[in-house]
Amino acid sequence: MGRKFETLVDWDAFCVSIDLVTGSRAGIENWLRDVCGRYRFDVRGALRTDSPDSSWPILIQGPEDLEAKLESGGHLLPLPKEPASLANIIEVSIVDFIISAISETPGVGYRRGSERGYPDLEINGPRFGGTHHAIDIKAARRGFTGRGAPTGRTNSKITLYTGNTYFKYPDLQWPGTFRPFGEYATHLDVLVIYTLNEESAWRVDDLEVIVQEPWRIASKQRSSTTREYIGAVDSIAALREGRGEFETPEAFYRYWRSFHFKISAQVSKQLNRLLAEQRQELDMLRRAQGSGPDS
Repeated sequence: MGRKFETLVDWDAFCVSIDLVTGSRAGIENWLRDVCGRYRFDVRGALRTDSPDSSWPILIQGPEDLEAKLESGGHLLPLPKEPASLANIIEVSIVDFIISAISETPGVGYRRGSERGYPDLEINGPRFGGTHHAIDIKAARRGFTGRGAPTGRTNSKITLYTGNTYFKYPDLQWPGTFRPFGEYATHLDVLVIYTLNEESAWRVDDLEVIVQEPWRIASKQRSSTTREYIGAVDSIAALREGRGEFETPEAFYRYWRSFHFKISAQVSKQLNRLLAEQRQELDMLRRAQGSGPDS
């Protein structure tokens, strides 16, 4: 009669080793796609602490009861319909969700970005190769015709990068960034596509989350005619499939790094300062090497 053996497996350590074998980029992309697949937009409105219709105390028996009583008591105000304002709320919500998942994942750390910086979230740690990974959040509403038929496209082009600063000069650490763009092992975009519901307080219906490398969804047009932004394709099917206008990341970087972006006086001043600091660091390094024992 054969003997039965039981093997105890440290699944967290096993997952770390698998991620290292398959590559940190594939590991973090698969992990992020799995996390974002569980995301649900649960912001139901803006809280008003008191109203003429409220009564106290309030007994709450669960999430649905909470929402119903807040609404009936006049405590829920509608979220803004303006695209940029609503996008900010969505972005904060999903970043919070990802951070919650990070806190439950061994071997992963993070830093949260500033509102106008890059990226929105930086992920690091041994689980994903001990390198740094940039996660940026993009929210876009679905487009509809004047008669209410879906166009299959985003209402406006998604912005992937600011082209004339950290992207154009990836070896410099620009204001609003944690490190130079070129030091990231991976760049990933989390796209939140939604339908605007003007009748509800929460505004967001039919939410879909897509995770892609930016170069895979990039177009050859800017996302704005007045700003130096690199745009994505606007076909939702193409965003979902990672079917942009470039065949390789090399082609993407070659095209956009050679693009003639405008440089404002402010950006030019920042660039000159950063280049001067870089030259000073190189001079100090050369002097230090020249003063060694073999000099």
